[in-house]
Amino acid sequence: MFAYIVRRMFQSVIVLLVVGLVAFSMFRFVGDPIDNMLGQERTQADIDRLRTELGLDQPFPVQYFKFLQGAVQGNFGVSYRQGRPVSTIIAERAPATLELAFVSGFLAITLGIALGVFTAIRRQGVAANIIMTVSLIGVSLPTFLIGILLIYIFSVELDLLPSFGRGETVMIGNWWSTGFLTTSGLKALILPAITLGLYQMTLIMRLVRSEMLEVMRADYVRFARARGLSDRVINFRHALKNTLVPVITITGLQLGSIIAFAIITETVFQWPGVGLLFINAIQFVDIPVMAAYLMLISVMFVTINLIVDLLYYAIDPRLRVDARAT
Repeated sequence: MFAYIVRRMFQSVIVLLVVGLVAFSMFRFVGDPIDNMLGQERTQADIDRLRTELGLDQPFPVQYFKFLQGAVQGNFGVSYRQGRPVSTIIAERAPATLELAFVSGFLAITLGIALGVFTAIRRQGVAANIIMTVSLIGVSLPTFLIGILLIYIFSVELDLLPSFGRGETVMIGNWWSTGFLTTSGLKALILPAITLGLYQMTLIMRLVRSEMLEVMRADYVRFARARGLSDRVINFRHALKNTLVPVITITGLQLGSIIAFAIITETVFQWPGVGLLFINAIQFVDIPVMAAYLMLISVMFVTINLIVDLLYYAIDPRLRVDARAT
């Protein structure tokens, strides 16, 4: 087990270095930040001075090494646009994105698994067929269009929920701001959370249903029925347990996607999170912010994949047998 964890962590570090190198290389072609930081009256001396202060006159390997050296210490440099430490800016925006991702992920997992089990057990029922038909909306429509439709229905026509912003927030400690403790904050969270989590929920639901139907046709399930076990025991103790192995992989990846692709939802709803910060950074060629965002997303994906692999190892006994054999 320990050797397996060490091997996976080593692979994760290699992935992070490669992702960081690719991302940092791409940023050299998105534009020159000097053009946005200096006005029309700039001189060549001003350009040379600022380029030296930002370290942009140094060779690319030196810039990348300094970026990695600072990133390990949690220092991603200074924002070209705001002139403040990038770590401070991200820390201010992170609570909004994390709360949105948490609510979206919770809805996607709980409703996805519950509806998947229901539609598998009651696959011939009218309710199950309606759910499967409606789920096509979440799979087919793009996220931004779902967000616009929800805004039109619940904000424009019905005037029930706000169409943008985070609502009123309350500070907890020195840096964590939450909207969970205010009415306007909770109302503002509903539409973005549904928009962000709808695709993941329908994907998980369809996967659970498909795997559940396949498992329920297995011989050991038929044997369990022949023994006289109740449907509840068969469905939840035998069928659902064996369904979770492939579901864990998809669920883990989708949880990472919720944060990574919250950019679209945050843009549609003007949600003041890290995703909207990244979009603004692209417009102003704020390379430190863009690099820090992509590195943090990479760390999150690698961490989730590592957790998924460890859960695989704990749930599937065949992996432990193979590990001991090798």
